[in-house]
Amino acid sequence: MLNSYNTDDKILLAVDCIIFGFDQEQLKILLIKRNFEPEMGKWSLIGGFLKKSETLDDAANRILFALTGISNIYMEQLYTFSEIDRDPQERTLSSAYYALINIEDSDEDSSAMYTAKWFNINEAPRLIFDHQLMVDRAIKRLRRRASSKPIGFELLPEKFTMLQLQQLYEAILNQKLDKRNFINKINSLDILVKLEEKDMTSSRKGSFLYQFDKEKYDQNVEEGFIFKI
Repeated sequence: MLNSYNTDDKILLAVDCIIFGFDQEQLKILLIKRNFEPEMGKWSLIGGFLKKSETLDDAANRILFALTGISNIYMEQLYTFSEIDRDPQERTLSSAYYALINIEDSDEDSSAMYTAKWFNINEAPRLIFDHQLMVDRAIKRLRRRASSKPIGFELLPEKFTMLQLQQLYEAILNQKLDKRNFINKINSLDILVKLEEKDMTSSRKGSFLYQFDKEKYDQNVEEGFIFKI
């Protein structure tokens, strides 16, 4: 390798985060209104530049915490976007991450500071630069992952009804699911704990609440179990 540290181009590296949430009915995305040029006042993903002292995961965690007030968020590196003209201000690469949070856990004060707003995924406004491409890739990745791993539970409260779980998967997959088939499939996975508590807001009789049993899921995986919706 040629010793060219002093002569090669220096390029900025950004980290952009696609944050998904679920409001018990719709899959949502958290966007911010950009407060500097270029494209000031337009809707954008939350992002920032990598610092010398950070790994990419460190930077993504810092950015996510600044906007949501939540640490230990489920996130996954998505793709690196490197089109030459993707940012008109400066030659910038972007490593995109997608994250899943329970909307009820997010810090409204932190979101307000960035003029952030939740949008239904199918009703989100036009985004700056190549951010819509990032979102489209993230949705495709989320659908694949949710069908093969129990990451969808990251979007639910700790206790949830079977109907809420079905509505979540319908929102992620963007398709209606047969209720009986879905319940039978979920029960066959044997990774939920049925509680004695009920959610009394949905009907007079109420609906039993469930919890995801991560310990049992991990044990099943060690024994060759495959999660599939």
